[in-house]
Amino acid sequence: MLKYFRWRVSKVLVVAPKTVAEATWSKEAAKWDHLQHLRISAVLGSTSKRIKALNTPADVYVINRENVEWLVDYYKQAWPFDMVVLDESTSFKNSQSKRFKALKRVRRFVKKMVLLTGTPSSKGLIDLWAQVYLLDQGERLGPTLSAYRERYFDPDQRSRTQIFSYKAKDGAESAVLEAISDICISMKAEDYLQLPQIIQHEVPVLLDPKATRDYEQFERDLLLEVDEDVITAGTAGVLVGKLLQYCNGAVYGTEGQVVHVHDCKLDAYMELLERLNGEPALTFYGYQHDRDRILERLQKQRKDLKVRVYKGAGDADAWNNGDVDVLLVHPASCAYGLNLQAGGRNVIWYGLNWSFELNDQGNCRLWRQGSPYDKVYIHYLIVQGCEDEDVMAAIRDRADTHEAVMRALKARIEKTRGRG
Repeated sequence: MLKYFRWRVSKVLVVAPKTVAEATWSKEAAKWDHLQHLRISAVLGSTSKRIKALNTPADVYVINRENVEWLVDYYKQAWPFDMVVLDESTSFKNSQSKRFKALKRVRRFVKKMVLLTGTPSSKGLIDLWAQVYLLDQGERLGPTLSAYRERYFDPDQRSRTQIFSYKAKDGAESAVLEAISDICISMKAEDYLQLPQIIQHEVPVLLDPKATRDYEQFERDLLLEVDEDVITAGTAGVLVGKLLQYCNGAVYGTEGQVVHVHDCKLDAYMELLERLNGEPALTFYGYQHDRDRILERLQKQRKDLKVRVYKGAGDADAWNNGDVDVLLVHPASCAYGLNLQAGGRNVIWYGLNWSFELNDQGNCRLWRQGSPYDKVYIHYLIVQGCEDEDVMAAIRDRADTHEAVMRALKARIEKTRGRG
């Protein structure tokens, strides 16, 4: 429309996660009659392949976000794209990232900038500045992140020399949303699209007596020596990561070796697959040892199932074509943009994830327009009385990841000291 009917733009660049750039944009365009005339060139692969794709006549060029810096360096002042679309724009929310700085250098050459995301501020208002800057070059929220922080935030957690986090001032949210209301639009999928009903199913997992005693001892050993007043984000992430690994049934040791601790969640996963009675299951795992242990168990007990680990577009095609019964996926590898709705209606979270954004986007691989099902089921395997419950509470509250982790960890430390 903008190119062939209104003559507003001449050359369009789409920046997307790698898996989306590989599998989604070209295939989606081929599905719609009114897009059949568009020529799409995928700027992917080796340097020589990318250069060849850039020199191929097309209307839309699609590149993965990791190569944005390379693309800017390749064209320099001769930037040819007068329209840029950022698919999953939250990958540009860090103003210190190389990809943001690269795009900032050529922003003045872009006549039309479009940002697409389902979770623009998963960690709060602080995520918005860099994304909005790419839209208006600082006109609405200020020319720098420092200016934005000074106007709308107060320091929150800090040491004598460093500020770790910021909290929004009273009225900041309404002021920020008002400032950007003329260039941003929020559209809930359920309000505008015909979506299947989503049903969330929390599956309680009980540790056996030995695993319970071992978990409590592991938690004590891990947390009793920690001073909750000086926990950093890095420390918090390591501690809760260890506890979540334990919930899943194995833990990485000090030398990187995998230490098996129990099979309670794995047993519950196999029981859930049995209850699904052959229906395909998109399974999100948290750690590599989760994936490996699930694969090993499936190979032993369910040789009748067709199992794949998601690695790229071919696996997505196989899933959508009905050639896969269990697709094992890490949420960070395919939580954005991929259309997997044709392959099944069951999502299983074997390894829970603190990030509301990854959780929400992961579920939307099946819960999306075009699903042939009237219902989509989201199954969470939750170890009772352990760290899994804290993660689920954060997911229910749509909580900021950092704040939720810190709050839950401090509560666990106090509880552990009370037990000790």
